[in-house]
Amino acid sequence: MVQIHKEFTDSQVKKLVEHYLRKEIERRYIQEVLGIGKTRFFALVKEYRKNLNRFSIQYTRKIKPRIIPRYVEESIIKELQIEKKLIQDTEVPLRYYN
Repeated sequence: MVQIHKEFTDSQVKKLVEHYLRKEIERRYIQEVLGIGKTRFFALVKEYRKNLNRFSIQYTRKIKPRIIPRYVEESIIKELQIEKKLIQDTEVPLRYYN
């Protein structure tokens, strides 16, 4: 999958979409230039029509990729505490394998 925000600027993509909408360039040619499929192309056209002045292909993350949600962290800690109690309980037999 091509990440067009790394290969093209907003204005370049905007110009290509404008030419397509004026029927000056065929869709397939633009798809080939951008390296995208039909679905992604029409998603760009839809986004362009929705936000003519603020159209952008730049990608921004909603959350940092290295951070897990708080509820997941709490669940992991809860499970680890249960395992810790099992390990520390002298009544529970543990087997050690070499």
